Amino acid sequence: MSDTYDLVVVGGGPGGYVAAIRASQLGLKVACVEREHLGGICLNWGCIPTKALLRTAEVYHLMKHAKDFGLKADGIGFDIEAIVKRSRGIANQLSSGIKHLFKKNKVAHIEGEAAIAGKGSLSVKGKDGKTTTVSAKNIMIATGARARELPHLKADGELVWTYKHAMTPKTMPKSLLVIGSGAIGIEFASFYREMGAEVTVVEMMDRVLPVEDHEVSAFAAQSFKKQGMKLMTSASVTELKKGKDSVTCVVDEKGKKTEITVDRVILAIGIAGNTEGIGLEKVGIKTDRGHIVTDEWGFTGVEGFWAIGDVTGAPWLAHKASHEGVIAVEKIAGVKGLHPMDKSNIPGCTYCRPQVASVGLTEEKAKAAGYELKIGKFPFIGNGKAIALGEADGFIKTIFDAKTGELLGAHMVGAEVTELIQGYVVARTLETTEAELMHTVFPHPTLSEMMHESVLDAYGRALHF
Repeated sequence: MSDTYDLVVVGGGPGGYVAAIRASQLGLKVACVEREHLGGICLNWGCIPTKALLRTAEVYHLMKHAKDFGLKADGIGFDIEAIVKRSRGIANQLSSGIKHLFKKNKVAHIEGEAAIAGKGSLSVKGKDGKTTTVSAKNIMIATGARARELPHLKADGELVWTYKHAMTPKTMPKSLLVIGSGAIGIEFASFYREMGAEVTVVEMMDRVLPVEDHEVSAFAAQSFKKQGMKLMTSASVTELKKGKDSVTCVVDEKGKKTEITVDRVILAIGIAGNTEGIGLEKVGIKTDRGHIVTDEWGFTGVEGFWAIGDVTGAPWLAHKASHEGVIAVEKIAGVKGLHPMDKSNIPGCTYCRPQVASVGLTEEKAKAAGYELKIGKFPFIGNGKAIALGEADGFIKTIFDAKTGELLGAHMVGAEVTELIQGYVVARTLETTEAELMHTVFPHPTLSEMMHESVLDAYGRALHF
């Protein structure tokens, strides 16, 4: 028996489920095949449940500093089982919400594991072991990615964790070593350090958060160290020696080898696209270093086949995947006036303490591209709302093309900057110059005023610092 659709999406993560809903809105007959939970890694094991954990850590931090706000809080502690239960409950709630959205938008939800059977055809193996055939004019691959491992760095779920294991600890480890200081590694390092664990972070590059602007990276590193984290840069873990309930890590830091024994290790060394076992070779879909190759519309070059999200490569972000899904579907449906996505306008956010957010070029990359720059900075200590919140650490940095006034990049570190960055994302999307930003009225008292002041500072006009 074969069902025929205009579009079948393989994968129900933030790219896949959004693409399916948008396709249905455009009048296409749509199905989405998902082998596990709707919402994918992001909703079930990534973006959302980690933010629940980090919110717990944030509240715990405030409770420990209650006296700073004139409050009394004695006997403060936590229940790790309850913390994990809350995080998992939020993920489950949102996954169920996608089922409702599918029903509302008339998207067929097919539970099972799909593989390309040929042109316009998928074989889907259900949880009952039975295989059915699904036909479609268009097939969109949105299979996402998984945690990357190396031969000498493999997770076992007990002593060596990936992000999945780190989200559901049975007990709170007293010590941790995190391998990798990108967003995933630093967020877990931040959570576990706040909850009392001794945390060591090992990073191969010469600084933590290496994709961020150098000043933001340096400020964040200083803050992490003040919190008690040990940061080892230009370093790599060459061996893991597993004990009964601990791991001894051999760390090579600039040629000097050190052994560090910890309760648990978290691997955060990147991700690999889920391209295996889905039949790409049957129709000639090309891959490059483990990711599917597409054009700016998500087209694979093979008639009827599209790919979006993490499986297509960096940046590995949920919001990038969702936007790619919409673009690809609108291209399929023939929507007029469609524009490809400008990846330089995709914001990046790291939800550690302090938060980090950015969009566009860093100072280093802007200089390397040959721009003459005007750079503005404004510190949190100069903002009334930040001081009132007890969050006076951080700064906002804006980078402009001195010749045209184009906003080349914006970089932030401090409280709630992951919420603030969108203002600059909108500005870049609208191709706003410094003039429009200067003439924009920002509400007072808000943290957003620092965005205005940073722009003013780039042109020697800052008012409050």
